[in-house]
Amino acid sequence: MTHVGDLLTHWQFDPLPAALLVIATALYLIGADHVSRHHPDHPWPVRHTVSFLVGIGFILVVTLGPIGAYDDTFFWAHMTQHIVLMMLAAPFLLLGEPVLLVLRLSSREFRHQVVVPVLHSRVVRFLTNPVVSWLIFAGVLVGTHFTHFYEYALEHDSVHAYVEHPLYLTAGLLYYYPLLGSSPGTNPMSPFAKVVSQFLMMVPETMTGFAIYMASGVMYPYYNSVERPWGPSTALTDQRLGGALMWSSGMVLDALWISVAAWQWIKSEEHKARRIDAEIASGRLATEG
Repeated sequence: MTHVGDLLTHWQFDPLPAALLVIATALYLIGADHVSRHHPDHPWPVRHTVSFLVGIGFILVVTLGPIGAYDDTFFWAHMTQHIVLMMLAAPFLLLGEPVLLVLRLSSREFRHQVVVPVLHSRVVRFLTNPVVSWLIFAGVLVGTHFTHFYEYALEHDSVHAYVEHPLYLTAGLLYYYPLLGSSPGTNPMSPFAKVVSQFLMMVPETMTGFAIYMASGVMYPYYNSVERPWGPSTALTDQRLGGALMWSSGMVLDALWISVAAWQWIKSEEHKARRIDAEIASGRLATEG
């Protein structure tokens, strides 16, 4: 129980990430309140706000909270950080529909002269292409864990905090953007394609975790030199725990987002059926008239 208490009460403070989280949260809440006050007939949905705040909360806990405080001590904590940033924080932020909020807040002129051209730009279209974003996500996941980058980031705090963390979060945002929410500016994906994409993503996620778990030696020498106040007694045991977390959570979290995509698929089919029924009823009334 003491170790659990140590984990939950061990926080760290980094002014830049903290300031960015506060600013992002404040801007979102102010924007959501503005939309709701000026459009009472079509207020900003509470579920979007809750989703965005959950995403911010995940980032807070794994960067400044207990997980972030121990990421240089335990490999399992570092791996949890990566999993949460890519597979939980990013999709929850997107379910908060921040891009749609910007569109609703923008004036007609600003929307058509700035926001829409950016969303339809070649760069944004390329990066959010479902195939490209899948490759970016898988490439970041595999590339950072099986190259010297991981060890280099552990040895250099600035790279770890200001390069590695944004890299994982950005890769997650790019990948999930076409798959979740309204995705303004992207080419529409069929619900079936969204489900297939996430099924395929299980391959690099589970294989990365499995490879780390099965490694016969310590892949990241940095963890041989750290003092472990509690938890796994050796770097190899710690590494296997982190690999198991990636291996198992990849499948669990993918199943979660696949279920969300499937639910959206069902809702779209219900909407399509209601539209067809309305068209049939309208045609029948016109004929009878």
